[in-house]
Amino acid sequence: MVKHLNILVSGKVQGVFFRASTKEQADQLGVKGFVRNEPNGDVYIEAEGEEDKLKLFSDWCKHGPNRALVDSVKVEESDFKNFVSFEVRH
Repeated sequence: MVKHLNILVSGKVQGVFFRASTKEQADQLGVKGFVRNEPNGDVYIEAEGEEDKLKLFSDWCKHGPNRALVDSVKVEESDFKNFVSFEVRH
């Protein structure tokens, strides 16, 4: 089953290649959507894909790349938007 998730990652998640690493993970898993930095230092992700792939993806977000220090991850299901790729937004 295909789902859409909104994911908010808090902690030391900017300046540690979080967005680039998120795109790599998404591309490996076939997840579509986007990732962007938020003004308050969080990282915001919208992700779509098969439920099992999204589980792996959101689990990865709980630790992120090596230099990240993730404090919390909030995940909500949302309306499907039919993204065609995964992109880093600035």
